[in-house]
Amino acid sequence: MPLDEHELLNMLPRLRRYARALVRHKEEADDLVQDTLERAWLKSSLWRGVADMRGWLFSIMHNLHADGVRRPRIHTVELDDNTPEIPIAAQQGEQLAMRDLQAALNQLPDEQREVLLLVALEEMAYADIAKTLNIPMGTVMSRLSRGRERLRIVLETQAKPVHLRIVK
Repeated sequence: MPLDEHELLNMLPRLRRYARALVRHKEEADDLVQDTLERAWLKSSLWRGVADMRGWLFSIMHNLHADGVRRPRIHTVELDDNTPEIPIAAQQGEQLAMRDLQAALNQLPDEQREVLLLVALEEMAYADIAKTLNIPMGTVMSRLSRGRERLRIVLETQAKPVHLRIVK
């Protein structure tokens, strides 16, 4: 069954979610998604041979991200009179929990975080992840196990209450 541009566009939410988790900045994530879609579109002649469009797109994104990590770059922000002030983050519990989870995920090595996100966010099978990242399935399971354990330790460490001493 030939794939079409509608199927490609249906993958946008998943691609955005994974890209944002990978690169941590919305603008960079959007660039990564755009680069992924551009590469996929340029290779549209290969679509007939693609059995798993999602895995193929994630493979493209993974490779683009890996290439981008290898290239050093300086992050700049243009400021002018029209630039809005940075908003103050809300203090609701759910947003704090998400911030803590993101901070904990950021402490994981890239290899572990990628596998953990593909399993947890994208609900991909281990075999699909292995194919997407071009690694053996045993490596997927190993990285997932180590990533989960490290994430658990980091979250437990963050949850420990801070005891302040009263000074008079």
